[in-house]
Amino acid sequence: MRIKILFVFLAVASVCNAQYSFSGFTNPEEWDRSVYLSIVEDYRKMSGVYSEQIIAKTTADSTGYFEFKGNMLDAENRIYRIHVDRCSEDQQGINHFNGHCNDSEALLFIAKNTDSLKLPLSFGDQVFCSVESNNPKANAFVQIDSLKNDMRFAYGEFRSEANRKLNNKKWFKTLQSFGKALNEPIAELYIYSYLSDRSSDLHSYYVEDLKQNDYYDHLKSRLETTYPNASYTQQYTNELEADRYMLAASTGNSPSNWHVLLYIFLGLSLILNLFFLFQFWKRNQSKIEDLKAKLSKQEQVVLEHLLLDKSNKDIAEALFLSVSTVKTHTNNIYKKLNVQSRDDAKSLFIK
Repeated sequence: MRIKILFVFLAVASVCNAQYSFSGFTNPEEWDRSVYLSIVEDYRKMSGVYSEQIIAKTTADSTGYFEFKGNMLDAENRIYRIHVDRCSEDQQGINHFNGHCNDSEALLFIAKNTDSLKLPLSFGDQVFCSVESNNPKANAFVQIDSLKNDMRFAYGEFRSEANRKLNNKKWFKTLQSFGKALNEPIAELYIYSYLSDRSSDLHSYYVEDLKQNDYYDHLKSRLETTYPNASYTQQYTNELEADRYMLAASTGNSPSNWHVLLYIFLGLSLILNLFFLFQFWKRNQSKIEDLKAKLSKQEQVVLEHLLLDKSNKDIAEALFLSVSTVKTHTNNIYKKLNVQSRDDAKSLFIK
């Protein structure tokens, strides 16, 4: 009986203490010491840097070491990105327009709330080239990018129209098969978004493939089974239905008022996507309220001033407190929020 009670206690304790830890090294001589963690809920925005996706920020030390840790992530696998850049705070809005940033280095990976992830420097102090994680799916995007590099090399051997067409056909199937073999449907979405991109030479192959290949329905089933509540699943379902509807319209199999129905469908799709984004925002707000609830009323007031980047002296004058009292409140805030600095505290509340 005692053994059973001990086992239950250990199991509960392990769940209560579960937290993620994502750490690694940057090259301080090449990159700014600010490091950002983002969650990617729109698989069409995997490539690039989007400020609205950032959920945490930390600062690397003088050796380049950084770490993100906590227990606020999803319990299921989701897509995350860690990135560094050379952009100042004032430049980020301009340089990251539409997600594009020439002065950045990023890594996509799969993780959940209980995972540990390490990103050591590789040969020549290159950042984000290798992934060490207890999650076997973590490095799926690294594997896909490696295969895409092989593809680019094959295209570059002979820059002729004939070689391009042969490679298009070969690599479309190669990438699709590779994604399925990974046995991770959200990693397959990385390949799907690439193959179905309307600006890509491969899009015409995707359109033909969609007409007769049941792969896309199987991918939908895998997503619905593994990630029934994830935004990726609904987004993929909406896109697949829209593409099939437009395909039917182009072949004359749709009703004469197909364009009206298409607008209705796209409108519903937009509403659904906004709904999922609103739910995500609501969860974040709930987490923020839970964090603030850990603090006393006086500590909450001090926190508001900290988030405005006010100095201890400024806070003391504004609240008619001594500087030492402000320091005491600040230390208590750090302990209760499990952070080490003001930047860490800001990353929990300012998105």
